[in-house]
Amino acid sequence: MRHRISGRKLGRTRSHRRATLSALSVSLIQHKKIRTTLAKAKETRMVVEKLVTRARRAVSHEGDGKPKDVHARREVFAFLRDRSAVSALFDDIALKVGTRPGGYTRVVKLGQRRGDGAEVALIEFVDYNVGQAKSAAKPDKKAAKGQGKSESKKKTSAKSKKKETAGAKGGQKAEDSAAHEAESKGKAGKS
Repeated sequence: MRHRISGRKLGRTRSHRRATLSALSVSLIQHKKIRTTLAKAKETRMVVEKLVTRARRAVSHEGDGKPKDVHARREVFAFLRDRSAVSALFDDIALKVGTRPGGYTRVVKLGQRRGDGAEVALIEFVDYNVGQAKSAAKPDKKAAKGQGKSESKKKTSAKSKKKETAGAKGGQKAEDSAAHEAESKGKAGKS
């Protein structure tokens, strides 16, 4: 039985698992979004949430004119082992999620991987959701443009465009066949 045992082993030794989670955390902090297996994404989420909370608390205690919380930065660096990731976490991410009480990341299932059938997921920071912001803006522009036309007019204009393109292709085919016939008659007359 697994009562009160948390975490996934991920088929690795303790040191290998720690290195894997550290590398995934650094990638997530730098790129704000990564694609990995579902089990690794869920484990990475647990680790990154704690790191962001640690950074957020340190930044809030630093305040106006107070010195940097070097101890917190060193604790985070002991796990991440990447200076640029630590500075991005404390300088950028911690400031952006300053008011959020938790839930800094989300895991979105993407289905199964083609090669081995593993469950694949996307883990991303909630506040850095750039892709959905752009896609949400696009339908608004289309809706504003299409307010003048009714649905029936849209359908008829689409049908007429299809007919025009089909007619143009048909006319082109007729011209090609007429040219081919003329060419074959010319060859027959010469022989």
